[in-house]
This record gives sequence, structure tokens and C-alpha cells, in this order.
Amino acid sequence: MTSKNTAQISTRLLLALWDLGGTQQEVKKGQLTKRIVSKSQKVADYQSSFEELQNQGAIAISKKGYSLTSPKGLEVLGEGLRGGDFKFEGTIVGTWAANALVKWISQIDVAVTGADVPVNGVKSAIASYDEFKPEILDLFDTLNTTSSYSGLVPIWHLRQTLGKRVSLDNFNNWMMAMQSEQLFYLQSGEARGATEEQKRNSINSDIRGLLFFASKPS
Repeated sequence: MTSKNTAQISTRLLLALWDLGGTQQEVKKGQLTKRIVSKSQKVADYQSSFEELQNQGAIAISKKGYSLTSPKGLEVLGEGLRGGDFKFEGTIVGTWAANALVKWISQIDVAVTGADVPVNGVKSAIASYDEFKPEILDLFDTLNTTSSYSGLVPIWHLRQTLGKRVSLDNFNNWMMAMQSEQLFYLQSGEARGATEEQKRNSINSDIRGLLFFASKPS
């Protein structure tokens, strides 16, 4: 199999995983393979793609299923779809693929490029609370739309997307300050299937315990 074909398979795999909600929850192995493996193929044909994507940090694999990691998985998928070599095999494109592409076009390119535009390839650090507020609110809206979070955006996803642009303490303090201003409501508990890393990248409150989700007051 050529590297071009492998790249196409990987992109198709990521698109299916994203469309099945893989950024929010683990997708069962049978559910994913049923969608991507055609009659002329075998699950084994996808093994190298699964391994490569896992090594890239684009997907996470467990005994039961697969998850699309953010933002790396979205970045790899976006690059694959925008690449000039990407195409579907055969003469008939499955309805799921056509619908997923329409959904991607209408929602996702905003998130793949990020919430702001880098200057000379480097995003500036967030130096103040006043600077943090509008940026995190815009990022919340972007992730909520592109990952279909239905108004409950994981705090770890917000932190991970900002990366080193804001310190650990500032992020925690500023998110709590935004809750005090009723710009966000931080919800306790955790998502089903949350990883230890995702829990660490949430906020731990001495009073309320683990704060995992952010939502906007209605």
C-alpha cells in the first residue's frame, strides 16, 4: 500500500471517528469498523493506520474502542481533508461520509486553525485577566460548536488548547474569577471515561472537588 493510500485511509478513519462523536466519548470498535471497512476490505487493512495515528497522538485506543484526541486529532484530520491527494475510493460515496464532510465544512475549520491567528507562527502569552476573558469566551464557543459539546465544554479541553500561553495558576484563578462574575459556571464531577490526564487538566476545588465542565449561565 502506498503512503498516499495510507494517508487517505487515515483521514477517512479520523473523519468517521469525529462524526461518531469521538472527541466527546469513546467509540466502540465494532461501531467504527462497521462504518469504515468496505466489503472489499478487512479490518487488518486499517491496523497500520490505527497504530500510526496512536503514535502521533491523534487517537487513543483502549480494549473497547477509540477516541479522537483534541486538538491533535482535529489538526491531523484537517490537514488530511485539505490535502490535495485526499479522495474517496470507488464511484459511490457513503451517505455518512457526505454528511460528515458537510458537517465539517460548516463547523470545523475554525477550530483546526485555532481561536486566534498566530504572529510569525507563535501565539502570544496571555498576560492579564482582561485579556483572558474575551479569548476564553471565544474559545468556549468555538470548541462547543466544533466538538458538539451541547453547552458543556470540558475544562481540560480549554486548558489544553491554550497550552503554554497561560500558566496553570492563572488559568485556574481566572476561570474561578469568571465564575464569580457569572460568565461561566464550573460544574463538579467528571465525564464518563475521562482519562487521568484530563482530570489533572481540570480544576480541583477544595470545596467542590473536581470541576470538569464549564458552561455559560442561561
